[in-house]
Amino acid sequence: MNSEYNAQAIEQQAQQYWLDNQSFEVVEDNDKEKFYCLSMFPYPSGRLHMGHVRNYSIGDVISRYQKMQGKNVMQPIGWDAFGLPAENAALKNKVAPAKWTYENINYMKNQLIELGFGYDWSREIATCHPKYYRWEQWLFVKLFEKGLVYKKNAIVNWDPVDQTVLANEQVIDGRGWRSDALIEKKEISQWFMRITDYADELLSSLDELDGWPEAVKTMQKNWIGKSVGLEIDFTRNDNDALRVYTTRPDTLMGVTYLAVAAEHPLALEAGKNNTAVQVFIEECKTMETTEAAMETMEKKGVDSGLKCTHPITGEAVPIWIANFVLMGYGTGAVMSVPAHDERDYDFAKKYGIEIKQVINEKESVDKSATTTKGILFNSGEFDGMDFNKAFEAIAGTLTNNNLGEKKTNFRLRDWGVSRQRYWGCPIPIVNCPNCGSVAVPEADLPIKLPEDVEFDEAGGSPIKKMPEFYETSCPSCGGKAERETDTFDTFFESSWYFARYASKDNETAMLDDRADYWLANGGVDQYIGGIEHAILHLLYARFFNKLLRDEGLIKYNEPFKNLLTQGMVLKDGTKMSKSKGNTVDPQEMIAKYGADTVRLFILFAAPPTQDLEWIDSGLEGSHRFVNKIYRLVVGFVEDAKSNTIGKLSTNNLNKEQKSIRQKTHQTLNKITDDMSRRHSFNTAIAALMELSNTLTKFTATDEQSMAVRAESIGIILKSLSPITPHICHYLWRALGNETAIINETWPSVDEAALAQDEVQIIVQVNGKLRAKLMLSADTDKTQVEAQALADENVVKFTEGKTVVKVIVVPNKLVNIVVK
Repeated sequence: MNSEYNAQAIEQQAQQYWLDNQSFEVVEDNDKEKFYCLSMFPYPSGRLHMGHVRNYSIGDVISRYQKMQGKNVMQPIGWDAFGLPAENAALKNKVAPAKWTYENINYMKNQLIELGFGYDWSREIATCHPKYYRWEQWLFVKLFEKGLVYKKNAIVNWDPVDQTVLANEQVIDGRGWRSDALIEKKEISQWFMRITDYADELLSSLDELDGWPEAVKTMQKNWIGKSVGLEIDFTRNDNDALRVYTTRPDTLMGVTYLAVAAEHPLALEAGKNNTAVQVFIEECKTMETTEAAMETMEKKGVDSGLKCTHPITGEAVPIWIANFVLMGYGTGAVMSVPAHDERDYDFAKKYGIEIKQVINEKESVDKSATTTKGILFNSGEFDGMDFNKAFEAIAGTLTNNNLGEKKTNFRLRDWGVSRQRYWGCPIPIVNCPNCGSVAVPEADLPIKLPEDVEFDEAGGSPIKKMPEFYETSCPSCGGKAERETDTFDTFFESSWYFARYASKDNETAMLDDRADYWLANGGVDQYIGGIEHAILHLLYARFFNKLLRDEGLIKYNEPFKNLLTQGMVLKDGTKMSKSKGNTVDPQEMIAKYGADTVRLFILFAAPPTQDLEWIDSGLEGSHRFVNKIYRLVVGFVEDAKSNTIGKLSTNNLNKEQKSIRQKTHQTLNKITDDMSRRHSFNTAIAALMELSNTLTKFTATDEQSMAVRAESIGIILKSLSPITPHICHYLWRALGNETAIINETWPSVDEAALAQDEVQIIVQVNGKLRAKLMLSADTDKTQVEAQALADENVVKFTEGKTVVKVIVVPNKLVNIVVK
């Protein structure tokens, strides 16, 4: 055993052992409790960053700890390999996206191995491989046959540089998140999935997710956005009506204008003969439509010149075209009640539109709207009603006159899954001029994406320029047709990968019974990833899980039983990024300090769910601790060469030996709770540091002392092994153990060792600390009280006074009340 710690040699040795012994490869075992631990898989960008290291270190500690609990642990890894960065790299480096992606996967895989993560590499997947994406093509065809996917024209955010559709969340200050190009509004044909069919279940089954942070569940609830209101028709002529939805029908009598989106058919009709309307519609095409932007932007509009009829009063109501109404939400039209809505109020003030108050007569609307619910007035037959009565009465009137109905609405919209990009999964549809959209037959799957392609400076997807890819015959009529050249949104791949890990080697089915084994009892037992995925990825994965269930592929309702959202890694107070020049290369840190030190620091610097500030000196401190553990074991091994390690006899220990055992088992008791229940790895590490400091000072070499030292060192190594697995593997073997530490079970707390012979009693007089007593733990209450009153420092504050009461908290506190 070398006297000096050599991280590189030790880590290579441990990694080779795990590889040779397939230490992390698992199969289903009904005799053992399963534990499925999964960290969100990475995009193969080329190199790991510290955010990756943190995410995967957390997952690895949990996996290794659960393995030591005797569970059948699966921790797989794969690659979220499709996406726009590969196309950008292809243009920049003149290399095909597939070649760039596979090279990155190989490099990053080696980085993960160097960090010692205990992955079952036999289950590795890459979403860009046909063996993976053929099954999502298969599922899409099944959903197409069931009517759960459909194609329609939609107004989208179009990036003219990247030549693709962007989600609202990908538009920042009116520009594309990658290209920085000004975004245009464009109507194109898009494929959609009917996620709204599952809106109610997606909302209600959030209550099953006890292991999720409340903040994440709240974000999903708000995104789904269930509301109950009325759909109301404002008629324009005998055959035409403008339908709106409102959750505040009690304000209906205060409507003074309607507002429609710039893309609404009425707006386009008005623009035919109105230059001002045409100009406004064009202006809205470059408008940002994220919620945050809509909230803060200046509210603008133009009078369309059109009118409609109020469904109850029969009065004419003007129709305005406004930039705060979106065609993709609801009907693309809203009723506006300036007296009772701040946005409508500001708009009405700006354009001189009437403000008619119908709620809370005593509240003024001279300076702002009154938005609280209250008693109606100025509302004809509905005067004097509160919100609930008015809701029912107005609903009844409109329903009886066929001008409205109650409606439960959701903020959630169907998921647009088609992208005009190349590097993605081809959509398995043939477009036939005679038959329309026809699904590709199952026997023809997968539709493989050509990988040997070239990009030109004109941009756009290469497969749209490859007749050999898109020219085909219709599966239905046999006539000339074209394959769909759009590809899936990359969220498609990441929405079901968790299930495929269980059946990765099945080439004849998407999933099999093994998925039910690993997803039993609530799904993935522990899922780990960033809070930035709280809505889209997690919502889509929950949606896919229900699709897979309804297709008979799995049995369970939810994909992830417990969710841990780790914080970001910061440097100089801000998120690490290349543009800010504040990144830290994990590879350099591993080369300098070793993987165990990097893992230790990133787990010690902050609780997993909080942001972590990277401090170089902190890494050096972690390295010193790893060295201390190494020296601790080296010292013990040297002592063992010339001294006998006796059999531990707990009945024959001296005071110091008992104290060491007590400290050891107190620490074990704490870190077991930290590791299992709280995932508070930083406090577990702090406790182990404290124990190692104590043990370093205990150097006695008699038989019982050597036995106590051996027990304590064993507990330290086992407890540290999920965190710093390489050095613990090496030191465990150096102690003469035949089995590898990876196959050891988690140590058990000896409750007898926790018992204290003596305890410290705090003595207070009128609540202020006056003395500390060391007494036998079995001292009775009367003796404790007597010794406290007799203490010379206590006497100073009680002498000449009347003792009113003495409160004794056993083995902790005595409080003497005097006056």
